[in-house]
Amino acid sequence: MSEEQLNHQNRLLLYGTVTISGAAVMMLELLGTRIIGPFYGVSLYVWSSLISVALIALSLGYYLGGVVADKQTRFRLSYAIALAGLTTAVIPLVSRPILLWTNDLGLRAGAFTSALLLFSLPLTCLGMVGPQVIALAARRRAGVGMAAGSVFAVSTVGSVVGTLLLGFFLLPALGSRVILYAVSAALILLAIIVALYERRWGQATLGPVAAAAIATGAGLWLQPNLGPTEHGDYRLVHQAESHYGWVRVVDDRARRVRWMLSDASVISALRLDTRGPVLSYQKIIANLPHLHPEGRNALLIGLGGGYIAMAFAAQDIDTDALELDPEVAKAAQQYFLYEPSGALLVGDARYEIRRLDQQYDFIVHDCFTGGSVPSHLLSVEMLRDLDRLLKDDGLLALNFVGFTEGPEADAAAAVYRTLGEVYPHRLALVSLPGETFNDFVFLASRQPISLTDETAWLAAHEHPMPTEGELITDDYNPLERLQVAKAERYRALLLERMGPMLLAF
Repeated sequence: MSEEQLNHQNRLLLYGTVTISGAAVMMLELLGTRIIGPFYGVSLYVWSSLISVALIALSLGYYLGGVVADKQTRFRLSYAIALAGLTTAVIPLVSRPILLWTNDLGLRAGAFTSALLLFSLPLTCLGMVGPQVIALAARRRAGVGMAAGSVFAVSTVGSVVGTLLLGFFLLPALGSRVILYAVSAALILLAIIVALYERRWGQATLGPVAAAAIATGAGLWLQPNLGPTEHGDYRLVHQAESHYGWVRVVDDRARRVRWMLSDASVISALRLDTRGPVLSYQKIIANLPHLHPEGRNALLIGLGGGYIAMAFAAQDIDTDALELDPEVAKAAQQYFLYEPSGALLVGDARYEIRRLDQQYDFIVHDCFTGGSVPSHLLSVEMLRDLDRLLKDDGLLALNFVGFTEGPEADAAAAVYRTLGEVYPHRLALVSLPGETFNDFVFLASRQPISLTDETAWLAAHEHPMPTEGELITDDYNPLERLQVAKAERYRALLLERMGPMLLAF
């Protein structure tokens, strides 16, 4: 084989190495939400923690990789790749104990610490790959600048390919655990190939890489199951992973209640004995047709277990339901007795709402995740899109968990203020009068809202709201900041009731 052919093979190997390592970096970063999200919720804090840990680890890896490359130590490129594969395989083995251990640190510190402990080692090792490849490429071709630029470009292309491959194809088909093991196996295989080439270059390295491969294989053989299916009075009866996280159905045998969880949020509940509602706000919303007796159709945004849609159907109101997560829709039909009385639309609320051209007598906005409402679903622009779908005498109901007093009440005040930007008539109800932490049901309409004889009992649930509050827009959305206390309080209540075991990955 000619020297030119060898150089061509070397370049393919080096650029292939940074392509795979770049893809692995993004896959690990994205998969982090699937490991930490079910425990801490997929919120801005979890994303911020993962991105920060990735940047810290990669920075350290770049520095260490540069040191190793310049000093020409015995630490080879294949070692860094093999260690990345080995530590990736360890993640599923240690994720549950780490999540449980960090639980006492709280939402923000716990999310950051768990991300740091789980992902810093493999990402640091992957960060070491780039500088070492640049050094090798520069020795085998003229121009350090050209070598560095080519490596960074190819690595970035690999990151793009890895991101698209994971989000568009792998995650829906395989699930996060299988992908983690596949990434680990791919890195170990790459390390072996690189080690064979390093031997050709006069560097004996196969022994340590083989040891890492054996250790990784043992880790894959010892892969844990998905965790306990029972904890105290709680029994896990169903779980599924989708694009958006883990959906679980849990039975509380002592209280005879079935819960549906999306990651770290309860999104529906059903009494197993009476098949009736558990969540108080649902009882309020189920009586909305009495406020507008002529209404005959409704749009429900956020299906959950489907109780509200079924309560409307029992009053001869056809209800179209819009649900983001297909696994939630499946669980509602299989475990919560939901039978569609109208169209069942699966997709993103902002996108699907813009495509609808039908008008409704009732619109129920009931979206909840991670202890908070996704902030982009409560902006003025979103409410105006909903207003386009509401008839002139229609009624909008919006569920929002929050505080009724103190500085923490600013989140509910912002939602109420934003509703007033679109609708001239509003009414605030709470599901548990007298409680500080509460389920709000905000009613809004273009027409005055009057309680009827059949809904006179709602007067006891009315809650006075301040006229001032921050306005929520797509451009300026303060809800992530305003919902911090609520998310922490909600998570504390959830853990107090169910315990952390059922939430840990």
